[in-house]
Amino acid sequence: MVKTRLAPSPTGALHLGNARTFLVNWALARRRGWRILLRIEDLDGPRVKPEAAAGILETLRWLGLDWDEGPLVQSDDLEPYRAAIRRLAEEGRAFPCSLTRGQIEAAASAPQEGAHDVRYPRELRPRAWERRFEDAATNWRFLVPERPVAFVDAVYGPQSVSPAAIVGDFVVWTKRGVPAYQLAVVVDDHRQGVTEVVRGADLLDSAARQLLLYRALGLGPEPSYTHLPLVIGPDGSRLAKRHGDSRLDRYRALGVRPERVIGLLARWCGLEAGELSASEFREAFELARVPREPVVFTPEDDSALTRPGPPPRGTPPQAR
Repeated sequence: MVKTRLAPSPTGALHLGNARTFLVNWALARRRGWRILLRIEDLDGPRVKPEAAAGILETLRWLGLDWDEGPLVQSDDLEPYRAAIRRLAEEGRAFPCSLTRGQIEAAASAPQEGAHDVRYPRELRPRAWERRFEDAATNWRFLVPERPVAFVDAVYGPQSVSPAAIVGDFVVWTKRGVPAYQLAVVVDDHRQGVTEVVRGADLLDSAARQLLLYRALGLGPEPSYTHLPLVIGPDGSRLAKRHGDSRLDRYRALGVRPERVIGLLARWCGLEAGELSASEFREAFELARVPREPVVFTPEDDSALTRPGPPPRGTPPQAR
């Protein structure tokens, strides 16, 4: 059975960039006969807002999206993640690490991937450690091999990514007593039967880390990946509050129809469109037409959604 997942994190309301990813994922699944699982990824500690999950589900339904299974909630059962980290620890594939980010930066003087990852160099690995995981408040890191990881992405084609060069030994279990994203998503995708992963291009390099974990844990089959170019602000950075309020909740409150929102998302996907329902988008969408470069959300895009009258038709906006 071929299955994908919609996996929102309840850290806030959905914005237009999130919406485009979920819409494309949903359209691919409905066009190709995949089952859709909805999973709430709520392990991101203090950033999680308990009330956000219900709002996200309501917004997805407002857009016209549906799913076949779920919602499943990660925090409902941590035991599968504990079993995975125990195995990695017992086999010597993960080690405890109490170093702070500042200590790692000072020792490594290494490049960062994005705003959250600092490369952990091999020379900081302990020479020996207790190969037994106890549910203690400490980070555990995965021992990353030096060789690159090869895979094929449906949008970006053949990839060869070296996690050792980008992030080094990355965290798989956190001192908060929960798994890190990379481990959690691998465990969940495997046990929930996910075979198709569709998400933003900011996670393209993460596919290599996740494939390393699949192989270290002896899990399979490995999923296929489709990474979509990001929606960014005019300054070239990932869409955020500083670029204006692009939350779908705001547009709903202003009385904007979901068809108008989907029309904008469709133009970002390379389609000529005015207003479209989710089902109309599903029929018109072609992955090959999606621009490979990031799409820029501008004030003009916001005005096109909020001003009276029909949205403009024309050629799709390109990365500007």
